[in-house]
Amino acid sequence: MSSDTEFDYGKDEELRSREVTEGADKAPHRAMFRAMGFDDEDFGAPMIGVPNPAADITPCNVHLDDVADAALEGVDETGGMPIEFGTITISDAISMGTEGMKASLISREVIADSVELVSFGERMDGLVTIGGCDKNMPGMMMAAIRTDLPSVFLYGGSIMPGEHEGREITVQNLFEGVGAVADGEMSPDELDEMERNACPGAGSCGGMFTANTMASISEAIGFAPLGSASPPAEAESRYEVAREAGEIAVEAVEAGRKPSDFLSEASFENAIALQVAVGGSTNAVLHLLAMAAEAGVDLDIETFNEISARTPKIANLQPGGERVMNDLHEVGGVPVVLRELLEADLLHGDALTVTGETMAEAIERVDPPAISDLDADFLHTVDDPIHERGAIRILTGNLAPEGAVIKITGEDHLHHEGPVRIFEREEEAMAYVQEGNVESGDVIGIRNEGPRGGPGMREMLGVTSAVAGQGHAEDVALFTDGRFSGATRGFSIGHVAPEAAAGGPIAALEDGDTITIDIDDLELSVDLSDEEIEQRLADREQPDRQYTSGVLAKYGQAFGSAANGAVTNPGVKDE
Repeated sequence: MSSDTEFDYGKDEELRSREVTEGADKAPHRAMFRAMGFDDEDFGAPMIGVPNPAADITPCNVHLDDVADAALEGVDETGGMPIEFGTITISDAISMGTEGMKASLISREVIADSVELVSFGERMDGLVTIGGCDKNMPGMMMAAIRTDLPSVFLYGGSIMPGEHEGREITVQNLFEGVGAVADGEMSPDELDEMERNACPGAGSCGGMFTANTMASISEAIGFAPLGSASPPAEAESRYEVAREAGEIAVEAVEAGRKPSDFLSEASFENAIALQVAVGGSTNAVLHLLAMAAEAGVDLDIETFNEISARTPKIANLQPGGERVMNDLHEVGGVPVVLRELLEADLLHGDALTVTGETMAEAIERVDPPAISDLDADFLHTVDDPIHERGAIRILTGNLAPEGAVIKITGEDHLHHEGPVRIFEREEEAMAYVQEGNVESGDVIGIRNEGPRGGPGMREMLGVTSAVAGQGHAEDVALFTDGRFSGATRGFSIGHVAPEAAAGGPIAALEDGDTITIDIDDLELSVDLSDEEIEQRLADREQPDRQYTSGVLAKYGQAFGSAANGAVTNPGVKDE
């Protein structure tokens, strides 16, 4: 299967795959490989694993077999021995608003666990990790970090936008349309027409939601070659990127270049700078914290505030804006934003990448256009930004001592104070909103949806979109110990930590308590004394765990705090 390229391993140690391919005692092992079409040439090549979460359960992943084939070709043509294997995925969009959404964050851990296990058990030398739907990306990168094998991340690409009445639409518009129909602002017939046109083919959701945010971050952090995040799922350039990923993986093995060689505090700060500049998903906070924990990089949640304070928001993409990933691709992709940040001294140009280049060298090689030279109204320069501060803020206070996360999509209404209406789970809050009970100035709190309490820390795009669809995106506040989707916009605060199940102050709230949210002062608090909170928590009866066996129970008990990435790896999680 391999090409005639002779492989020369650049480090002193032997390839790990020699343990199953070399020597007379490995004849049974080689026989197994020969049954799959491998030959003598392959046994002298580095074994490159290509974990592939292809599935027919989401458009994000439905095409990944084709993407994987191109990556396998790249490995083979560069002198590697490509080994494809499968892993799971969960469709966030399809499970959204249901009990099934509790599986989403758990799938991040299962993906990382499964890729780590196969790589370890089969003695692989390197990886090309492929991701489509939201949790694939962090799961795959976490696996690469754990194994510390030379690894390249490969994104499956985003879906093209749909069209409705002459404007581009995505699945975000559908979720908000549900709220608009409930409020009488949209007819069921119009919603039906949008449904039939919003998702025209394969690929991940098109806005700067979680999938595209993490794909963009894979470039900024050094796990993927520059320019690889933005080509659409069904474009020929997507398959060119896949072949390149296979080639780079073999080269990284030859050089002995591992994630621990290029991931650093500077890498993670570059990732955060990119996230806050493009208005990326709040989920990236959770995933970057988890990746840093796996990598042994000291990343505090307050770092997001520090970087947001100095890094302006310069891209106006969905959900806060109107444009999608393909619009960014057409003007040069993520490297355009990275160049702008580097030239403004907002990026660590000396951070290393999987190609062996520094970030500055990679940007110079790709030579993306300057934003000032583009006719792109959705991209602004650092000198003339959309917002002076980045989009992500971490709030603290007596309601969130370990922090809570919000993404700013507008400059107005940055202070909110009022009595809370507290709900014990997402479904209760959704029913309240759908019944038309929401009014301007309301504060909605949802608890028992954290990593352990859910379990699984559900995303609540259904609730936030219903509120937005009724015209209250900026004048109704929501907070939860669960998560909000990358497609969420408006005054929505997630990841409140400690969570209710861990005895966090959110568990002490009662209807009518006065909540203060101040974005400028980075505050999320309740008008209660410490003594009152402690007494209420002491008097509170902890709800029974909903799941006492099976995968939800197992991972629910293993999750750490959202403030540290909600990791389950016992070697790195908080206690």
